[in-house]
Amino acid sequence: MLEPEVESRSWDEQLALDDASYRAQVAYLLERSAFYREKLGLESAEDAGGLGEIGRLPSTEKTEVKATATKENPIGSHLCVDRSEIVRIYSTSGTTGVPSYIPLTARDLEDWVTGSARSYAASGITARQRIVSTYNAGPFVAGAALASFDRIGLSHIPVGTGNTERLVRAIELLRPEAAVLTPSYAAYLVEWCTERSFDLHGSSVERVLVAGEPGGGEPALRALLEDGWGARVTEAMGIGDIGVSLWGECEDQDGMHLGARGFVHPELIDPETQEAVLFEDGASGELVLTHLRHQAAPLLRFRTRDHVHVKTSVCACGRTGPRVRCVGRTDDMLIVRGVNVFPSAVRDVVAGFAPRVSGHIRLKPTAVGVKQDPPLPVSVELARGVETDTELAEVIRERLRAVLVVSTQVDLVPWGALERSEYKAQLVER
Repeated sequence: MLEPEVESRSWDEQLALDDASYRAQVAYLLERSAFYREKLGLESAEDAGGLGEIGRLPSTEKTEVKATATKENPIGSHLCVDRSEIVRIYSTSGTTGVPSYIPLTARDLEDWVTGSARSYAASGITARQRIVSTYNAGPFVAGAALASFDRIGLSHIPVGTGNTERLVRAIELLRPEAAVLTPSYAAYLVEWCTERSFDLHGSSVERVLVAGEPGGGEPALRALLEDGWGARVTEAMGIGDIGVSLWGECEDQDGMHLGARGFVHPELIDPETQEAVLFEDGASGELVLTHLRHQAAPLLRFRTRDHVHVKTSVCACGRTGPRVRCVGRTDDMLIVRGVNVFPSAVRDVVAGFAPRVSGHIRLKPTAVGVKQDPPLPVSVELARGVETDTELAEVIRERLRAVLVVSTQVDLVPWGALERSEYKAQLVER
């Protein structure tokens, strides 16, 4: 553990500390945030109560925060500090054409790096080891994740995306013990190296740290990656508006621990009704996060759109508190006759048919919106040299029905028909 006194603290003690931090954070918001003064409509912070009553407050949507941004104030009306106090401004990718800006004070940035360092250190990487990274951080929050490698004491080899040959050469010549990349890129590297007879399995890499998208915890995909890399695979997860690499998986590979404990409070809600779901062993729902000591632009009950499963059983690593496994994004989810279908869950089922399939899939919904009529079209790519087999398509279809309770139309496509990604995979094609 990077900070044993924090990471092994009893969860009840952590919640007591967090309750005090939360009350102070709400008071801070009411004093400094025009956005939350209007949204909450509270006369005083005492009216909000403590963490036990947090579910009574409204959740926060990314769109409503962004709607308050103006040319004069591009960050929005939730900005709580003077511009002179801001030391870093990250931005989102701006898929709608206009990026969202994420300001940080010096303490905010320190908290981000600290939480991320705890999350990545949980994987087993230690000071003086080499790690090769593939994130083009640039203006994005991944930059803080890269800073966490310095905090751990690693020898960092930044390569970035878009040059797989450079990455493989770095692995071959510089012999890093760890690599950090998205699960999609990790899978692509397995194929790329196989085609070029590079022994990735026998390389120096002992640990593959995946993040940036769901998938690293899928059993079939994890098995494919561990076999291809000859390394242990663990995953980390964050959300740009709240913090980078908030969660990180330990060597027991039984869910991601909250590295940002003390900085962020997690909740679960039903994504459709927004009703609170008890954060207990076996629970699942959409992850909602609240800043506990943020300064620049704190967020209260922020909807992450990440759908997670929760574990609260004791972990052998000694870290306390709940763990999560992300099964998909609620905004990527499709509903087929009342059944919630996550693309990553479909990929996991299909990957179980390796080596006859490559593991690459595309869901191709036929209707606009979330609700779809059955059967849901799914393209499944065959492995190299495998011929189309109607019996295999039927077996995959039946397995999807049995595991996910969804009716599909499975279309087998030849090897190479589905585009690969050096960053995040596109699993839904409209």
